[in-house]
Amino acid sequence: MEERIVELEVRVAYQDRIIAELDEVLRSFTSQVQELQRELGELRELIKSDQPEIGPADDAPPHY
Repeated sequence: MEERIVELEVRVAYQDRIIAELDEVLRSFTSQVQELQRELGELRELIKSDQPEIGPADDAPPHY
């Protein structure tokens, strides 16, 4: 019986360590995703502000 308890304690300790490592990885990825979302928003705004006004599609090109 004591052997089984020791085995269960070892398993729980291992699982606790793995959960802590996974939590650290998840927090890191969450931070990276938030940063990328912020950068993407900035790029979208930059693209919107730099686009020239487009005229009607049936206007003749300037070289005609």
